[in-house]
Amino acid sequence: MSTDNRQLRVGMVGYAFMGAAHSQAWRTVNRVYDLPARVRMSSICGRDPQKVAEAADRLGWDGWTTDWRDLVTSDEIDVVDICTPGDSHAEIALAALAAGKHVICEKPLANTVDEARAMAAAAATARASGVRSMCGFNYRRVPAVTMMRQLVAAGRLGAIRHVRATYLQDWIVDPQFPLVWRLQKDKAGSGALGDIGAHIIDLTQYVTGQRITGVSAITETFVKERPLPAGSSGLAAHVDGHGSVDGHGSADGHGPATGQVTVDDAAVFVARLDGGSLATYEATRFATGRKNALRVEINGSLGSLVFDLERLNELEFLDGTQPATEQGFRRILVTEPEHPYLSAWWPPGHIIGYEHSFTHQMRDFVEAVATGADPQPSFEDALQVQLVLDAVTRSAEQGSSWTVVGPELASVAA
Repeated sequence: MSTDNRQLRVGMVGYAFMGAAHSQAWRTVNRVYDLPARVRMSSICGRDPQKVAEAADRLGWDGWTTDWRDLVTSDEIDVVDICTPGDSHAEIALAALAAGKHVICEKPLANTVDEARAMAAAAATARASGVRSMCGFNYRRVPAVTMMRQLVAAGRLGAIRHVRATYLQDWIVDPQFPLVWRLQKDKAGSGALGDIGAHIIDLTQYVTGQRITGVSAITETFVKERPLPAGSSGLAAHVDGHGSVDGHGSADGHGPATGQVTVDDAAVFVARLDGGSLATYEATRFATGRKNALRVEINGSLGSLVFDLERLNELEFLDGTQPATEQGFRRILVTEPEHPYLSAWWPPGHIIGYEHSFTHQMRDFVEAVATGADPQPSFEDALQVQLVLDAVTRSAEQGSSWTVVGPELASVAA
């Protein structure tokens, strides 16, 4: 950390979709919240010199580099923010923690359980020296989700009996959509399961305070080959319209070359949580007409709660303790200053959006690092999500057999 302990100098690896979202949060966090440290956006890293230089200028970074090792070894960097595909998370995070840098890493934590376990172990070792780390499950920071957790923790739902979670998208419904990195297992680790399924796994465990202990799963890849991309950015990509991709056409010269999709397009599973709840999960990128439809419903002995990301500022709450003649789901508009995170934003009723969840994430991270606290979710928390992803994959490979989530995390914390 710098000699001025009121400043945190950030170096970020990656500048596409998540890099842009994180950059906006870093730019905004000190302008909205009064924090014990001030963020400086010191350097951004990417492989293409021209593109990363343009990104640095556009996103507000002081400088740039094409080698992430420059960030993790630099005396001018305090925090390393990892926004790359999953295949590089472990290598970058392990090097950064070893160099004494605080680390925030996008979800899912890694591509494999072994990588995630190594990252969690390194984070535990670094923590003893005051080095902090966190995994970026940003939906925890939606005010309505945080309030949902508070209501459950306060006992307003009683004993939790059912959890239902879906995350539905449709951006690869077209079979001609190119084979971007998110559709390649060696880069992404898994498909809809890890990309969006990880979010609802973490979110439901966070809200209920319960962990998934076992699963029975089905996964499917609907489109098994796709055109190779001529270019891509975030969730967008294109195929060369002249029958070639980056100058290389198909073997017969007709149409673009293709490659194999090596991840799941959809995952569906049932689960049991350690508090006795039954749960169902669905993650798909083939729900035609659904753009970013994350929905969670919690049913308890005393009431129910519903959150829908497409109505991000709202909660639906049914109070089962009221007389039957007065019961019904009511809308709570989560925009009051007394609601989580919102005292620094706008007057009541003036809604916020997706990007604010990242600002809230950086607020919590900066506050924790500056005060010597452990930010949440930790790498150990993210490892537990990775163990669930692994159990889902193994169950699907074994004919949907009941699969216990494990092994235990005790060896990581030891």
